[in-house]
Amino acid sequence: MTTATRTIIMTGATRGIGLEAAREILRRSPDTHLVVLGRGSSAAEVLPSLRGISPHVSTVDIDLSSMASVAAAGAQLEDLLDSGEVPPLRGLVFNAGVHLSNALESTVDGYERTFAVNVMSTHRLLRQLHPHLQAPARIVVTVSDAHFGDLRHTGGTMPAPRWAIPEISRPGAFERSGNVRAGRRAYVTSKLGGIYLVHEWARRLPDDIDIVSYNPSLVVGTGLARETGGAFPFLMRRIIPLLTVTPLVDTPVPAGKKLTDAVLGVTPAETGAYIHREKAAASSVESYDTDRERALWNWLEQVTVPEQRIDPSADG
Repeated sequence: MTTATRTIIMTGATRGIGLEAAREILRRSPDTHLVVLGRGSSAAEVLPSLRGISPHVSTVDIDLSSMASVAAAGAQLEDLLDSGEVPPLRGLVFNAGVHLSNALESTVDGYERTFAVNVMSTHRLLRQLHPHLQAPARIVVTVSDAHFGDLRHTGGTMPAPRWAIPEISRPGAFERSGNVRAGRRAYVTSKLGGIYLVHEWARRLPDDIDIVSYNPSLVVGTGLARETGGAFPFLMRRIIPLLTVTPLVDTPVPAGKKLTDAVLGVTPAETGAYIHREKAAASSVESYDTDRERALWNWLEQVTVPEQRIDPSADG
């Protein structure tokens, strides 16, 4: 049996792209101990199949819509790392995300659920765990080319993002927030926020600890469309799968392999890069805005980690 010498922690590993990537990571990197973060029931369901590939798998319960739950999971992970129960931390994968049918759903903390899960939980968990990363290490945040919000990248199915911090973190921030289109706007805006977060973290992390965003592009069979409402679930079930015979659309298995390439460093990319499927590329023009990136960081510091006000590095 191969001894585990490093740990990778992953959210969104219980279905779709994330589950396939988890399997692929364990196959390709047998010296990796994989920690799956997820709701207790969903994580328990996939644990036997993952342990069928490698014994080096464990789970930690987390509710990404609750900052208290995220903090508690982070503390449990810190204990595991500090005690040596798991090997040194060499990777973090933030693959979980939600796409809702409106922009009205509130978390227990009072934030809009899409933004809380897709952006706030990432910063909170990364803020807690980054001191435990040992170089060389890579952090991957799954985003979406839907953040472009244009015809070329979304086929007209998604509106353009509308950025405003802190307004977009609140339920009802978008026009007609109870509508499906507002839910889509909340989603694409949160994915733009994920790229901003990657850019700002890239400036602050030490050398040899890289952070990149990964865009799987259009993938069928992930389950992401289950809460989107409107015609989108029908399109993802019946129409888009017909395009999997083209290079335009992936299924979870090849998309999971591409995510694994990003996680394991097979895909070459500098820190802060945007990986489109198999290679580094440019994200939207709007996604390169240092003022927005710094403002997002400062706001997240105030609301998600008030007990930790010291930057992970110099002012950057």
